[in-house]
Amino acid sequence: MTTTAPPLLPLPARVTPEVAEALVEGRGVVALESTILAHGLPRGENRRVAHEIEAAVRASGAVPATIAVLDGQVHVGLDDDALDRVCSDDEVLKLSVRDVGVAVALGRTGATTVASTAALAHRAGVRVFATGGLGGVHRGAAQTFDVSADLGVLASTPVLTVCAGVKSILDVPGTLETLETMSVPVLGYRTDRFPGFYLSDSGYAVPWRVDSAREAAAVAHARSLLATDSAGVVLAQPLPLDRQVDPALHDRLVTEGLATLEAEGVTGKDVTPRLLELFHERSGGESLRANVELVLANARLAGEVAVELAGMSGWPS
Repeated sequence: MTTTAPPLLPLPARVTPEVAEALVEGRGVVALESTILAHGLPRGENRRVAHEIEAAVRASGAVPATIAVLDGQVHVGLDDDALDRVCSDDEVLKLSVRDVGVAVALGRTGATTVASTAALAHRAGVRVFATGGLGGVHRGAAQTFDVSADLGVLASTPVLTVCAGVKSILDVPGTLETLETMSVPVLGYRTDRFPGFYLSDSGYAVPWRVDSAREAAAVAHARSLLATDSAGVVLAQPLPLDRQVDPALHDRLVTEGLATLEAEGVTGKDVTPRLLELFHERSGGESLRANVELVLANARLAGEVAVELAGMSGWPS
């Protein structure tokens, strides 16, 4: 007999019937962020990819739950009309976890980031989340104190997050050190190296390695049973070496992009979408291709982990 974690206190949200049924029945559900659709991919391309991401989760036997705030209402799972709106409306805000309550109170519409998606997923009883790359410690954070809210939420939210490491524009060792300080376990999926989003290897090692979705699910399950802390789990899956962005091109684009941001005075939560935009503009399509491939791969893996986790009960053997 399997046991499942029921949803927490009722979340004031619209949950699609498909997602609600899966949660009640204890089947695998994967939370998906909406910021990548509204702010991370070009118009037109984003709607196609939205469908492909959800299809990748379904192909693994799990149910996708894309999360967003529409007219002040949290949505867990989006129908076609809602996805159309998130992918086409220029007024969709970018909502980190601190912004969700404000947007709800003021009746605004916004796409959820890693931080807010993970937080809302946990409130709804969803235990696995798929994204592209995590936010982290920004370069120069010793002077600017610019550290993504993603890290704090991961440290306090027991959700397993499948990603391609942290975005390569960030301070990777600083981010890994912060995750360690916050007691967030980082697992490499079939790798001993921490991926760098567009790059298969950021240049740094991961502390733990797993070689199957079942092993990753067992880690989350064991941590849930032990209940020693409230941190989530990071499962980092790299792009295959032959599918990463050419490292020389990548390094040139990072240098150019950071210089452009400084010249434009871009700071805070606008940094990542602007840098991604610059990458897409200047890489000849390579960064967009890599971005889509890694997101789809993470969605597939997250679906597999969610299915395995849903079937686990008792202590791992």
